[in-house]
Amino acid sequence: MARKEGLIGRKVGMTQVFADDGSHVPVTVIEAGPCTVIGIRTTETHGYDALQLGFGAKKKNVSRPAAGLFKKANVAPMRVVREIRLEKTDKLQGYEVGQALTVEMFAAGELVDVVGVTKGKGFQGGVKRYGWYGGDATHGSMFHRAPGSIGASSDPSRVWPGHHMPGRMGGDRRTVLNIAVVRVMPEQNLVLVRGAVPGANGSLVMLRKSVKATKAQQQQKVAEKK
Repeated sequence: MARKEGLIGRKVGMTQVFADDGSHVPVTVIEAGPCTVIGIRTTETHGYDALQLGFGAKKKNVSRPAAGLFKKANVAPMRVVREIRLEKTDKLQGYEVGQALTVEMFAAGELVDVVGVTKGKGFQGGVKRYGWYGGDATHGSMFHRAPGSIGASSDPSRVWPGHHMPGRMGGDRRTVLNIAVVRVMPEQNLVLVRGAVPGANGSLVMLRKSVKATKAQQQQKVAEKK
């Protein structure tokens, strides 16, 4: 799987825009970048190829190791530092430390992937966490949302590993693949993508070029080769 360039961003929220045919399109607004290139990782030196990006200014509480990193790159301290791995070293050509990356790397109609952390919902029961049916609500059943039996008695005399039980829900890293860019607004550093993306408003997300070609794109490449 090829690894593509991207930006660190923040989920602003959801709204809707109108297409040329008058239909309304639900979109998620993402404030992506500007991201500063803090470091460049190469296979020869570090064992892998990647861009180290920083996002958001940080004016205080900068640790000494982090301050040394920013000083070496000759850039202002950043609140968020992430690495975007690339598959080939030649993709790193054209990048340099201190360079600012903006939403102009994306275009309307392009497919992108969005990586985020889902909303944390704390400890939840099985009905909410796994969609258990539950018991009857009426006629004095006395069984509504409780777990009930979780295994047989004599055989196997234990609970099978991985059994769905109440527990912590949410707060997991999730990736949404192949969602379309509806609009790019370089002046506000905003990207509008179709549909919903993981995370609460204000949470960090990673916006990158799509790593998987869709069926239509594959058919187009086959047609071009012919």
